[in-house]
Amino acid sequence: MSDNQENPVDRINDQIKNNPVIVYMKGTPQMPMCGFSARTVEVLKNCNKEFAYVNIIADVGVHENLPKVSDWPTFPQLFINGELVGGCDITCELAESGELQKMVDSAAS
Repeated sequence: MSDNQENPVDRINDQIKNNPVIVYMKGTPQMPMCGFSARTVEVLKNCNKEFAYVNIIADVGVHENLPKVSDWPTFPQLFINGELVGGCDITCELAESGELQKMVDSAAS
């Protein structure tokens, strides 16, 4: 196993760097395990662009270390082009204003 797989912080940084749109969530887009993750995924799906996800319940290393990396205490967490966008409330507000669509559309592919 490479060092990357063993160090959750390096793995998180690689995931954020290598995925233009990534959401760290409880569960999966097909089966969210909390209402906040479900709402975040719903507005992301409405953007009609692919996005990556990490199920923090299945990856304890990410669950424990992402709040330290992002300086954001709760889940889900959405990153676009390597920058933390925020959690459910911010993501939903951006979707309502049309900004989320612009951000997702402009994300590097």
